[in-house]
Amino acid sequence: MNLFSIEAGNFKLDGGAMFGVVPKALWERTNPSDKDNLIEMSSRCLLAETGDRLTLIDTGMGNKQSEKFFSHYKRWGDFELTKSINEAGFSIDDVTDVFLTHLHFDHCGGASFLSPESGKIDVLFKNACYWSNKLHWDWATNPNQRERASFLKENLSPIQKSGRLKFLEPKSSGFNYYDELGFEVLFVDGHTEKQMIPKFKYKNKDIVFVADLIPTVGHIPLPYLMGYDVRPLVTMQEKSLFLESALKNSWYLFMEHDPHNEVVCLKKTEKGIRFDESFKLSEL
Repeated sequence: MNLFSIEAGNFKLDGGAMFGVVPKALWERTNPSDKDNLIEMSSRCLLAETGDRLTLIDTGMGNKQSEKFFSHYKRWGDFELTKSINEAGFSIDDVTDVFLTHLHFDHCGGASFLSPESGKIDVLFKNACYWSNKLHWDWATNPNQRERASFLKENLSPIQKSGRLKFLEPKSSGFNYYDELGFEVLFVDGHTEKQMIPKFKYKNKDIVFVADLIPTVGHIPLPYLMGYDVRPLVTMQEKSLFLESALKNSWYLFMEHDPHNEVVCLKKTEKGIRFDESFKLSEL
């Protein structure tokens, strides 16, 4: 297996929303904010090459919405999904599978694009199957009031209309291997219903794409949760189990939303499990 870090763009979000009830004096130590209280975020995706399969994990928020929409997220830098895939040595037509950890717009928006020829929205990866799970798909297509603004019809409809949408079936608790994908998946319910966390065996190491279970290094301490989580107490339970397993088994955490730390490992301290070291994926 080969893994490639794919940068799909950077943006900013309100620091208070990203850390919920954690005081700013604490979270700003790891995630400094600007004058508008916004913290820097990345949309770092992962490309997994296994035999004749090329699987993209998440897609960033894409480019098809209006400037007004994007003005809320203060995009910065020059990273772009297709460009990053090309720089890894592939084209969008090479992608065989798109694995969406969940369907919030900043994770699945890049799966579709506004065609300049037809003026219609279509899937970007025309040769790929798109992976979700039925419980989360139903949750996203019939959204609750809290998450409605994160589940956008223009992101979901093209995937459904493509006829290439596939669902994973949750198995027992913990990570389980899926033959149809070639890697393990953990289902978690704190951030949103049935978020999927993939784990890869790479160079004799376990690499976990932690998505919104642990969005940045600043969210590693157990009580540091996002205000966006729909079930924060469930997140704490899931995160506690995950961190203990990650520490025990020396997992490497691939950070989707931390622009300054790509892959990290953990250590045990008297205050609990904490950040230890940061790496580039290419350094492992």
